[in-house]
Amino acid sequence: MEDSMELIVKSRNGKVSERQRVYIEEKLAKLDRFLDQTSKVTVEIGSESHRSAGEIYRAQVTLVADHGVIVRAEEQSNDLFRAIDDVQSKLQRQLTRYKDRNWKRGKLHRDEQPVPQPTTVVADDEEAVPRLVRTKRFILRPMFVDDAVEQMELLGHTFFVFRDAETERTSVVYRRTDGNYGLISPEG
Repeated sequence: MEDSMELIVKSRNGKVSERQRVYIEEKLAKLDRFLDQTSKVTVEIGSESHRSAGEIYRAQVTLVADHGVIVRAEEQSNDLFRAIDDVQSKLQRQLTRYKDRNWKRGKLHRDEQPVPQPTTVVADDEEAVPRLVRTKRFILRPMFVDDAVEQMELLGHTFFVFRDAETERTSVVYRRTDGNYGLISPEG
C-alpha cells in the first residue's frame, strides 16, 4: 500500500500474527487501483466460538480516502484468511460502484477539502439495562445531498449526518422503509 497511508490492524481476541498482518496488507494493497490516495485503513478482526459452526472469524475494514470518502465492509467465515478475502472482494465491488458513479458525474473533483478523521469511543458493558454505549465524534464536511446518500450507502448505515453544501446547515439523510431516501434539514 502507499507509504503515506496509515494501516491499523486491531484484534479483539489477542495479537495479530506477522503472517496475518502481511496477508492483510497484501490483500488490501490491491484496492489501491480502485481508490486513489487512501489515507487510513483500519482493520478489526475477531473471533467467536459457536456450538454449531465452531470458530467464526470476523473481519471489518474501514477505508478513509481523499474527498472525505469513508468505505466500510464486514465479512465472517470459519477461516480468518477467507474472511479477509471476502471483505476485500466486497470493498472492491463497493469502490468500483462508487468510482463508476462519481467519475461519470465528475464529482470526484468537486470538493478538495481535507479528509475528516472520525473518532469513536466505545464504553464497556456493565449493566443489562439499555444505555448509551457508543459515542462517535466526527468533522462535518460540506457535501451535496447526493454525496451524503452515497456516503451513507458506502458505510452501510441507515442514516448519515452531514453539512449541506448548498445551505451550510447540518442535515441528515436516511433510508426510508419503502426503499427511498429522506432528508431532515432544519429551518431558520
